Amino acid sequence: MSDTLRDVADDNDIKIGAAAAADPIRGDFQYRDALREFNAVTAENAMKMGPLRPDEHTYDFTDGDLIAEFAREHDMYFRGHVLVWHNQLPEWLLPFQYTDRELRRLLEDHVRTVAARYAGDVDTWDVVNEAVADDGGLRETPWLRAFGEEYLDKAFEWAHQSAPEADLFYNDYGADGINDKSDEIYEMVSGMLDRGVPIDGVGLQLHALHDPVDPDSVAENIERFKDLGLAVEITEMDVAYTAEDPPEDHQEVQADYYREVVEKAMAAGCDTFVIWGVADHHSWIPHFDDTLTDDPLLLDDGYDRKPAYDAIVDLLS
Repeated sequence: MSDTLRDVADDNDIKIGAAAAADPIRGDFQYRDALREFNAVTAENAMKMGPLRPDEHTYDFTDGDLIAEFAREHDMYFRGHVLVWHNQLPEWLLPFQYTDRELRRLLEDHVRTVAARYAGDVDTWDVVNEAVADDGGLRETPWLRAFGEEYLDKAFEWAHQSAPEADLFYNDYGADGINDKSDEIYEMVSGMLDRGVPIDGVGLQLHALHDPVDPDSVAENIERFKDLGLAVEITEMDVAYTAEDPPEDHQEVQADYYREVVEKAMAAGCDTFVIWGVADHHSWIPHFDDTLTDDPLLLDDGYDRKPAYDAIVDLLS
C-alpha cells in the first residue's frame, strides 16, 4: 500500500486531519479505517453547544467522548470545536427569555465545563467561532448582547483557566486571504494580544467554494498573523466549484489547488491542515448549496483516494 496522508504528514512534522462525526465512527468500519489515514481530527458537531446540551442543566458528552477516545487511541492531534458560537445553539436556549446576567452565567458555565471535561485530550480549541460579520463589525449574537465585546476576552480567559495546556484559537470563514474581513480579524486579535488575552492562534476555515481564494493571498495572510506571534491553522478546508460550469477535469484542478495551498501555507509557517469531512458523502456542502459540485474532499463516496489526496501525498513525499 502506498503512503497515507498520515505517513507523509508525520515525516514532515505537520498535521493533516479531517472533521469527524461520532455515528460513523461507531458504525462504519470503512469510515474508521479512512479516518486513521490522517494524524489529526476535529469534532465536527459533537462539541457544539446544541448537541452537548439537551437541557439547561444537563450535558451529554457521549459523542464528544467517543471522538476524544478515538483520537487518543490512535495518537491523533485533536481539535475541539467550538466553545462559543452563534449557531447550533440548543432549542431550549431562547435568548430573549434570559436576562443578560443569566446569559453570562450560562456561557461561563458552558465554556468552563466543556474545556475542563476535555483538558488533556483536546490539543487546540476553537474558542470563539465566526464573531466578525461579513459586512464588518462584530456579529449580532446573544453573547454580544449580554456582554458587549468583552465576551471574546472572557471566553478565552475561562478556557485558559479550565484547560491551561490547550492552545486557544479564534476561527472564521471568508478571511483566508487578504481582504476586509481578515483585516478586521487582524485588528481584533492584535487588540486581544495587547490586552493580555490568552489567544494562541487563528484558524482560517478555507471553504474554497465557487471561486477559490488565491493561495498566495492565503500565504501572505498567514505570515502577518505569524508576525504577531500567533499560530495559524487551516481548519475546515474543502474545495467545490459551480456545478453548472465546473472547470474541465475539475478533480484535477481541485487537486492542483489543494497541493498549492498546502505548499504555500507550509512555506508561510502553517503546520496544520484539517479537511472538513472524511469522504465526499459526509460533506456538508451538498446539503448547504446544491449549485456546487458534490465532491469537495480528498476521498470519494467509496473511501477511495482522489487526485487531491494523491497530490498532497506526492508533494509531501
